Amino acid sequence: MRLLNTKTFNVQEFYVSIPRYAILSHTWGEGEVSFQDIQSLEVARDKPGFHKVENARARARRYKFEWIWIDSCCINKESSAELSEAINSMFQYYEDAGVCYVYLSDVSGTYHPRNPKSHFRGGRWFTRGWTLQELLAPKDVVFLDNSWKRIGTRWSLRDIVSLATANTVSLRGCHGLQTGVQQGQRTERIA
Repeated sequence: MRLLNTKTFNVQEFYVSIPRYAILSHTWGEGEVSFQDIQSLEVARDKPGFHKVENARARARRYKFEWIWIDSCCINKESSAELSEAINSMFQYYEDAGVCYVYLSDVSGTYHPRNPKSHFRGGRWFTRGWTLQELLAPKDVVFLDNSWKRIGTRWSLRDIVSLATANTVSLRGCHGLQTGVQQGQRTERIA
């Protein structure tokens, strides 16, 4: 597993004794910073997606995380074997993380998620296939708006997250969540 150092921006590979780390869940956009890009900070800074790396790194550092995992720059996607291994290990990466930051690039924090004017439930993140494991596996999940401001946690927004994912969120189960399909609910949005 490779992790990005929150102080130096260096990527380091760990085989055993993996240090405490934060993890970023996000939707991809144009110009994401790749593993190859992050090898040179000068190259990485010229990419449109660098703001995401910088803000995720800064948030993790603020909360005393020396390491963060960001899929775009911690996986060498030029290696099909490595990409396959990372995909197969993804749930474990999220489960072992100290916290998962969910960056909602298309959601403004202007309105509280329970306000009908909020776009929280309609965020692109909730339509992705990976969302379920990124929501269930981590010990703690913190939702961030497009300005990187905290919207709330998986627990504090459990009712809205349940509506957005069409899954029931309760206090039991995997790290404080249990999903279940109730009569009449649909799960196609998650799958």
